[in-house]
Amino acid sequence: MVSISPEAPQSLNAAAPAPLRLLLDGIDRLGRLDGWIGGGCLLMLTLLMLCEVATRFLSNFLPFFPPTISIAWEYSSYLMAACFTFGAAMTLRVGGHIRVVLLLKNVPAPFRRALEVLAATGGFLFMAFLSSSMAKFAFGAFIRGQVSTSSDTPLWFPQAVVAFGMLLLTLQFLARAIQAALGLPLEDHRMKATPVE
Repeated sequence: MVSISPEAPQSLNAAAPAPLRLLLDGIDRLGRLDGWIGGGCLLMLTLLMLCEVATRFLSNFLPFFPPTISIAWEYSSYLMAACFTFGAAMTLRVGGHIRVVLLLKNVPAPFRRALEVLAATGGFLFMAFLSSSMAKFAFGAFIRGQVSTSSDTPLWFPQAVVAFGMLLLTLQFLARAIQAALGLPLEDHRMKATPVE
C-alpha cells in the first residue's frame, strides 16, 4: 500500500531567482495535480471495467440485466489515454521515466548539466509541437461537431483532456530545462509514493 502526501513540500527551487522560482513552483504544483488527476482517471477506469464484468456476469443469471455497458470500451479508451497523459508530468518530475544514462554517467559534471539542458529543451520542443497539434485536432473536432459513432460523445472533449495532459508535460520539460540550466535539483523524490507502515 502506498501514500502520496497531498501538501506541497518545501521548494527545491529556492535557489532560483524570485520570478523563476514562482514559475517553477507553479509547474511543480501542476505536476502534483497532474498525478492526482491521472490517479483519478485510473480509478474510474478500474471501476468502469469492474462494472462491465459484473454486468456481464449478472446478465447470465438475470434476464433483465443488459449483457454489456454500451459505453464501457469507448470510455475506457478515453480514460486510458487520460491516465497516460496525466501521469507523465509528475513521472518526469520524480525521475520515473525510462532514460539511457550511459553517456551522462561517463562525462564530467558541467557536460552532464549541458546534456540535461539539451535533452530537456528537446523534450520541451517536441512536446510543445505535440500539444499544439493535439489542441488543433481537438478544436477541429469541436468546430466540425464530431461525435463518436457508438455513444454520440463529442470527440473534442476527450481530445482536449489529452491535449491538457500533454501541455502539463510540456511545462514540466520547460521547468526541467530551467532547473538544469540553473543547477537546481532535477527530480523531486519527495513526490514519489512511499510505503505505509
